[in-house]
Amino acid sequence: MKIFVPPIKSQGIKTKLVPWIKDIVPKEIKGRWIEPFMGTGVVAFNIRPDRAILCDSNPHLINFYNAIKDGSINPNIVRAFLEEEGNKLLTIEDYYYEVRKRFNEKHNPLDFLFINRAGFNGMIRFNKKGGHNVPFCKKPNRFAKSYVTKIVNQVDNIDKIIRSSDYLFIYQDFRETIKMANKDDVIYCNPPYIDRYVDYYNGWNEDDENSLNALLDSFEGKFILSTWHSNKYRDNEYLKTIWKKFNLLMREHFYHLGGSENNRNSMLEALILNHKPPIIEDKKVFVQQSLF
Repeated sequence: MKIFVPPIKSQGIKTKLVPWIKDIVPKEIKGRWIEPFMGTGVVAFNIRPDRAILCDSNPHLINFYNAIKDGSINPNIVRAFLEEEGNKLLTIEDYYYEVRKRFNEKHNPLDFLFINRAGFNGMIRFNKKGGHNVPFCKKPNRFAKSYVTKIVNQVDNIDKIIRSSDYLFIYQDFRETIKMANKDDVIYCNPPYIDRYVDYYNGWNEDDENSLNALLDSFEGKFILSTWHSNKYRDNEYLKTIWKKFNLLMREHFYHLGGSENNRNSMLEALILNHKPPIIEDKKVFVQQSLF
């Protein structure tokens, strides 16, 4: 199965989990595919629904994909931009920080792509004032010709997917997005993981988790929610409380988080559903049950 990797990177991206998620998605979607937490867009771009509403509370993600949609960003523009800016990165000390400062002032989506791909460990992180604050990855030749071509091809793939479908990219809170859905739609939620490292624009807390639970509980259509089940240190206690009435699937996954190998551990991923999951012949999906 070919997986389309988006040009924007983030820690915790669902690229390797896409085949599993795709197996859970209803075969026929009568309405729209709706994501209140679009993130990089990797799930939607691989599910490839005919109609989708893709939203996020990070305006820079939405601006980037709307720029592809309206044609102000295309593969040729990306290649020229990254080649020019990449050459400056080779010759000007701390040029990354010049671009980061420029982005924080003007919010150019091409600058967002540049600092996303040149920043440390594929992180998307902003301070409380909304300023991007990820440090440089310390690779001056970050935008070598082969790497630029890789990014250009990713932009090209996503550009074709967007143009062949009816997608709306909207900057708004998840609560407003879920309120847009009707019973024929399918909602896929990938919120920041509660009680885990939060690599997100404006954080995530218990009130947010409870609000999401209440909205999905009252939703008349089908939903799929990605979250974490447990790691070797602790469990996600919310699965035993507010999410316990729904169906649960689990699968082991290894996350490359943090600069040290000690911070890179396996985790049980969970998918929560309000409908009966299909039978999956995958030995890695070793638990499939209704919660309590």
